[in-house]
Amino acid sequence: MEAGCLCSQTAQLDAATVFLTRWEIPSAQPAHVTAFIIARVEAGTVVRWLFGPEPIDDDHPGHLLPRWIFLRALGLIYFSAFYSLAFQIRGLIGPEGILPASQYLSILPQYFPGLQRFWFAPTLFWFSSSNHMLMLICWLGLAASVAVFLNLWPRASLFICFVCYLSFIAAAQDFASYQSDGMLLEAGFISFFFAPPGLRPRFGAAHPPSRASLFLLRWEWFRIYFESGVVKLASGDYSWRHLTAMDDYYQNGPLPTWVGYYVQHLPHWFHAATALLTLIAELGLVFMLFLPRRWKIVCFCILTPFQIGIIVTANYTFLNYLVLCLGFLLLDDKLLRRFLPRQWKTEFDAAAVGPKESSQSHTIPARFAPRRWLRLAASIVAAWCLILVGYVTAIGLLATLPMIGNPFPDAPERMLEPFRIANRYGLFAVMTHKRYEIEFQGSNDGKTWNPYPFRYKPQDPYKAPGIYAPYQPRFEWNLWFASLDDWQRNKFVVRTEERLLHNNEDALSLFAGNPFASAPPNQVRVMLWQYWFTSLGEKHRTGAWWNRKLLGEYAPGLERLPDGQIVFSSEAQPESPRP
Repeated sequence: MEAGCLCSQTAQLDAATVFLTRWEIPSAQPAHVTAFIIARVEAGTVVRWLFGPEPIDDDHPGHLLPRWIFLRALGLIYFSAFYSLAFQIRGLIGPEGILPASQYLSILPQYFPGLQRFWFAPTLFWFSSSNHMLMLICWLGLAASVAVFLNLWPRASLFICFVCYLSFIAAAQDFASYQSDGMLLEAGFISFFFAPPGLRPRFGAAHPPSRASLFLLRWEWFRIYFESGVVKLASGDYSWRHLTAMDDYYQNGPLPTWVGYYVQHLPHWFHAATALLTLIAELGLVFMLFLPRRWKIVCFCILTPFQIGIIVTANYTFLNYLVLCLGFLLLDDKLLRRFLPRQWKTEFDAAAVGPKESSQSHTIPARFAPRRWLRLAASIVAAWCLILVGYVTAIGLLATLPMIGNPFPDAPERMLEPFRIANRYGLFAVMTHKRYEIEFQGSNDGKTWNPYPFRYKPQDPYKAPGIYAPYQPRFEWNLWFASLDDWQRNKFVVRTEERLLHNNEDALSLFAGNPFASAPPNQVRVMLWQYWFTSLGEKHRTGAWWNRKLLGEYAPGLERLPDGQIVFSSEAQPESPRP
């Protein structure tokens, strides 16, 4: 018996007959009516199987506990995202920030006239992008994420989290180009349909998750792994094909950790083994998702330590936390119930049995009340949303496969693209084998230069790398990506120089300190360094974690003239001085 089922097939036939009789369908001959009713019931059975609550019985362990765990974890991940934004958003996209959202939104109508601009940039900052509005969105997101964690009105709370986070992503420009943002928005959107309704649903036993929403969250988990494995081979990267990708991986990521420092010094056979395990996991083990439950449990037990290892050796914000939490959806109530405390176990059993008994006596009224029509309309909208996400992600996966591409219409993909809810993934397709760091320096005389200290990324060779994830310092992350490219494609670097020349408070909040607190500098320049880990012997002798070498200017410097005009103090470099 399906928990939460509204009616039996007989009741559906009666309801369909009432519907046909009430609306007096023309030429409703008995044979035609019977055929229509049967077709409608069969279609309804398929729809209910996909989008109705999953059955829970002895032969079909439910997923109430995995859902409960995942949604609490998702609330914490949302909280970490909004928490980090609360300290950075004004410096990133505030009116006096590096890339003001107001300027960005003001030019969009030139390219997207009329209502198109709202679809291209779905953000609440169209109403206002003042510092007060930016902070309001952060605080709303923080409050809603706490509500998700506490299981208070989870659907409404998830909706608020999604809208607030999308509002930032849609207006953040260069600071929102990460795959992790798409992963969170996609998981958050699907979870709105995955979560139980109600103000305080507890385990949500009266409303088990639908097969479609559960599958799409598992599907996201699968695609993150599988598409990342495909792009590694499709890119033709030498290091993946020869299992040397991990040899210098731990020192060359955006924000290394002190654990990664020690792992970096393990022998080559260890790094070759981890590179091989990565490919096996992404291209092979994840297919256990489609096997019976015991295989899913085995897959979870293998890949969960894999994700924990990534978390402690590299700071990839909330990305790996989200993938780890999605993995819990491979489990079921039958397994997780064993680990519940006795009090929780009794409460869970009582909650799970009650809805089964009460649902059997539920019948459909003869008339279709307005509330019933609203529920039907909401179900149709939910079904279409999930179908669109499933279709777009399926053709996206096909597009990553060599020699296949995308033979299907891509209009739905282009339609959903601004919302980042149906994405393509592909992590570490090509490995970076050298580490470069950008440093801002200021001077009053053009001879003595003082660096602006960073909070998280490597700068002082004697400062140990930290573990900061899931916190994401977006400015410093962007600088890591910019160091691998030229400044012409990273104009935010020059914009930062300009803000520093004015001692802009919001921009300076992205740094650990201001070496020119009393008065702004007359000149600012951007230098490029190469960093690499010291050997264990060097660290023991000197205490240094890093070696570094100055390569030269990364971008043209800026100078403030006596009349206040800002000009380039050096000629623009056509390319960054990387060897």
